[in-house]
Amino acid sequence: MLKPSLQLRLGQRLTMTQQLQQAIRLLQLSSLELKAAIQEAYESNPMLETEDRSESEAPLNENTDAQEEPGEATPDKEDPLLPEERAVESEWDDMHELSYTMGPSHTNEEQMDYLDSRATAEHGSLHDHLLWQLELSSLSDQDLLVAGVLINALDESGYLHEDLENIQASLGQADDIGLDEIEATLKFVQRLDPVGCGARSLQECLDVQLQQMPGELPFLVQARAIVEKHLDLVGMKDYVKLSKRSGFSIEDIENAVGLIQTLHPKPGDLIHMQKSEYIVPDVYVEKHGNAWRVRLNPYTTPKLSINNVYTNMINKMATGEADYMRSQLQEARWLIKSVQRRNQTLVRVATSIIEHQQAFFEHGEEAMQPLVLRDIADELEMHESTISRITTNKYMDSPRGVFEFKYFFSSHVSTNDGGACSAIAIKAMIKSLVQEENQAKPLSDHKIAGLLEQKGISVARRTIAKYRESLAIPPSNQRRQRV
Repeated sequence: MLKPSLQLRLGQRLTMTQQLQQAIRLLQLSSLELKAAIQEAYESNPMLETEDRSESEAPLNENTDAQEEPGEATPDKEDPLLPEERAVESEWDDMHELSYTMGPSHTNEEQMDYLDSRATAEHGSLHDHLLWQLELSSLSDQDLLVAGVLINALDESGYLHEDLENIQASLGQADDIGLDEIEATLKFVQRLDPVGCGARSLQECLDVQLQQMPGELPFLVQARAIVEKHLDLVGMKDYVKLSKRSGFSIEDIENAVGLIQTLHPKPGDLIHMQKSEYIVPDVYVEKHGNAWRVRLNPYTTPKLSINNVYTNMINKMATGEADYMRSQLQEARWLIKSVQRRNQTLVRVATSIIEHQQAFFEHGEEAMQPLVLRDIADELEMHESTISRITTNKYMDSPRGVFEFKYFFSSHVSTNDGGACSAIAIKAMIKSLVQEENQAKPLSDHKIAGLLEQKGISVARRTIAKYRESLAIPPSNQRRQRV
C-alpha cells in the first residue's frame, strides 16, 4: 500500500537569472539593435534617462565624475531602496576592471544625423521609373496597356524572361493585339531610360544600347558586329580567333571591345531600388607610437543614467506605487550594468584580436594569422559562446578599412616547416599572383599550388579553385588574353 512520505534530495542545477539573461542577450545585438533595445527600455521605464550628446556643454554637477563612461551611471552608489545585488556579479565571466578611452564629444547634432537622413531618402524602383516615363509618352491606350504589362514582367536587372506569347495571353485580348504589335511596343520600352531594359538576352541588351549611340561614333560598326555574332569570344578574350572570324584587325577589335565595356549589362541596376546602408563601427583601432589601441565608439550606445527625481519620490509614494517604482529602478540598474559589461567585453575582445592580428594591421592580408574563437576565449577566460556572440555583427574601423570581428577568424593550412597559414592570407597570395601573371599565359590552379608550395604552403589544387572562385576570379582559360 502506498503511503505519503517526505524525501530529501541534494543536487545541483544551473539557472540563469533575469539579469544574466539580459546581459547575454545584449552581447549579440548589433549597435543599431542595441540602440533600439535601449530606446524601448527608455520609453517603458520612467527610472531611465539618457543624456543628449548635444548637451555636453552644459555645466557639470560638482558631484559628477567627468570621466564616467557611457552606459555607466553610478549603479553602485548608496541606495537603500534596492536589494543587495552583489551575488549576481559571480554569474558573469569574472569581468575585470578595464579602462578605455572615449572619442571626443561632438556638439553638432546635425553631424550625427547626416547619414541617417541620407539613408532615409526614398528611391523609386525600376518599374516605377519606367511607368513614370510611360505616362509622359504619347502612346495609345492599347499600347500603354501592353507596355505596362511588359514593364511589370521585367526582373530587377531589367530583363524580360517571359515569352511574348504568354504576354499576349495575359492581356486577354489575343484577337485584337498581335505579336507584332507587342514586339513593336517592346522596342519602345527598350529605349526608355535606362536604355536596354526589356531585353531578352545579353546580346540584345548590348545591341539596343549600341543602336542609341551616334552613327558616326568610331568603331561602332565593329562593336555591333561583334555583339551580334562573336560575343562569346569577347568573354574569352580570344582576339586572334575573333579577328579571323570577323575580318577586323586586332587594333580595331580592342577599340570595339573598349566601347562594348562602356555599356551596362544589367541596366536595371542603374536605378537604386534600395536605400543605402551604412556600417557604424563599434570600436576604432588606432596606432599610437608602436602600439595599437582600441577606442570605443561613444555614439553606438546612448549614455544612460538613473532619474534621481523619481528615485527621491519613492519613499513618499503609496505602497503599491513604491513597489512598482522599485522594480523599475532595479531593472534600470540591471540594464545599465549589462550595457557597461557589454562595452567592456567588446573592448577586451577587440584588443585581443588586435594582439593576435597585429601583423595584418602592419603588413596587410598576406600577413593574417590563423585564429579561432577558442583562442580568444582561452586567453580572456570566457566561454567560446560568449566570444561568438560579441563578435557577431560587430565592426571595427582601422587604417586598413572597416572589418567585421568575424573577418579575423579563419581556418588554417599547415606549412612545411610545421607552422600554419590562414585561409585569408592564402586568398591574398592567390589574388596577388593573378594580378602579376602574364595575361597571355595565365596561371592555372595547379601552377598556383606549385608557387605556394615553393613558399612552404601545401594547398591542394581543388582548394585553390575554391579560394579563387570565392574571390570571383575566373579560371585561367577565361583570363587568357590572346594578342
